Amino acid sequence: MSRAVPRTLLPSRGRAALGATVAGGVLSGLASAPERVHRLFRRRFPTVAVTGMTGVGKTQLADRLAGRSTGDGVAVGSAVMERRTRHSARLHGFRFLVVPGDNAATRLGALDEVFHDEPVDGVIHVVANGYATPRRTAGTTGTATATREEQLAAELEDWAITSHRIASMAVRRDKPVWLVIAVTKTDLYADEVDDVVHYYSPGSGTPFGDKVDELRALAGGAKLSVDVLPVCSLGEDRKSGGSARADEMIDALAVRLAQLSGHV
Repeated sequence: MSRAVPRTLLPSRGRAALGATVAGGVLSGLASAPERVHRLFRRRFPTVAVTGMTGVGKTQLADRLAGRSTGDGVAVGSAVMERRTRHSARLHGFRFLVVPGDNAATRLGALDEVFHDEPVDGVIHVVANGYATPRRTAGTTGTATATREEQLAAELEDWAITSHRIASMAVRRDKPVWLVIAVTKTDLYADEVDDVVHYYSPGSGTPFGDKVDELRALAGGAKLSVDVLPVCSLGEDRKSGGSARADEMIDALAVRLAQLSGHV
């Protein structure tokens, strides 16, 4: 004859408490699910601020990295922040935020967004060795002109603004921030690329290199990694022998971004 196994019954108050604990755990898990999804997406598609003064080619560079042609319905030199996305077959990529170069309220708002409101994972700062395309001041007519020396001075002024934002972001972060200084328009000084890359490098003793050293001191050397890479944004439709070399430079930059983001 089988004997019934006695069941242990919780008091009604105990059952209610257990039910509340289980329900709370389920709700907590559901509430944290979007945050986990967000972190996963952020690891696979980190955000990258593309900064630099007007006329250096930020939009063209972001277009090349995203695999699209400049001019696909987007005005070059826009006064608003542009967004581009790079995808890969392995479900990795980047979300590029192109900060306006004009020193206007929209630019300052974009800088606040990428460095304070929703801090980015990395920065590509674009420079052009003084060969930035001159832009007319708003409300003026005629052809814009500027000497190379004036453009180099403007680069330093622009970098002073951006570097302080980078330093402020870096000291607030738990993990290191990476910076790539992209030296573009290399087709205009093909025989001097190594010297120009040296000019923008930390420890070079040059005006720009000294500013980079100041940034590292402000942010803390361990909190900020710095790379300096030459790039060229020549379009694939350009009938130039430099197009293949331009593609190599873009590919090298993309590989370095993947390394910095832990994709490879």
